[in-house]
Amino acid sequence: MIEPTANIDFNLLTALDALLEEESVTAAADRLGLSGPAMSRALGRIRRTVGDPILVRAGRRMVPTPRAVEIKAEVRRLVEAAHGVLSPAGPADPARLNRVFTLNASDVMVTILGPPLVARVAREAPGVVLRFLGESHVDLPLLRDGVADLELGVIDSPEPEVRTAPLFEDRIVAVVRGGHPLAEQPLTARRLVAGPHLGFSRRGRLAGPLDTALAERGLRRRVIATVPTLAAMLMMVRDSDAVGLAPERTAAPMIRGLGLRALPVPLDLPPMPMAMAWHPRQEADPGHRWLREVVRETVAATVV
Repeated sequence: MIEPTANIDFNLLTALDALLEEESVTAAADRLGLSGPAMSRALGRIRRTVGDPILVRAGRRMVPTPRAVEIKAEVRRLVEAAHGVLSPAGPADPARLNRVFTLNASDVMVTILGPPLVARVAREAPGVVLRFLGESHVDLPLLRDGVADLELGVIDSPEPEVRTAPLFEDRIVAVVRGGHPLAEQPLTARRLVAGPHLGFSRRGRLAGPLDTALAERGLRRRVIATVPTLAAMLMMVRDSDAVGLAPERTAAPMIRGLGLRALPVPLDLPPMPMAMAWHPRQEADPGHRWLREVVRETVAATVV
């Protein structure tokens, strides 16, 4: 009697492969780490499923039937294919990748990491395109929705399932134009709040950790404007007497390039943890794992 296909145990495919290779129940059992009786029972089920004896006695040994000879190569191919499907994926070969990776990042992260990251990816993976998205003024589940593959910056409101990895830690400094009076002597909290301030916030916030720390001392600063990007704020600081706030390590190249001065803030402010985040669906993907490693190494070589 042939067993219905709906009841097929696909573990029998491995047993069948061993039996056809060894042409011996005992040797096939040893190969798979089974007992002799267990392999005999498997052969019985195979015979009922296939509707053919598969192996028959010929003196002291067993020989395959014509049906067994016919399906031997196909069985081997299916077993190898199953092992390939169920085995962990190997590391990605960057030279063979053909993908578009979408990165959601702040303007400062794009400015500092964009050039070296794009240059390295172009060298190692010419088939890869990096697409940078600007941060929105509202928090959207871009990783969860599959809109972005990787998020870079301060990950302050991740979805519960999102994976994160730290990149480096930054701190806030005050930024003024070259020749500004505040740069002539050590900065104090009272001197810091004496002049106008420019802020940057993608959400348009007018207050932050600095204002909390100042309030504890009974001080308050005067914010005259806020803009959505750090680059815009630094350009405005360069051309005014206003004070800006910037992440010291991340913004260092922009601060130097614009001829600005970075001054330590004389208050105990919380650090800025820079990180990257991704959705669990990308966790084991070889191409995405390669990208995450490239980002880590680029940060280590770029951020001082």
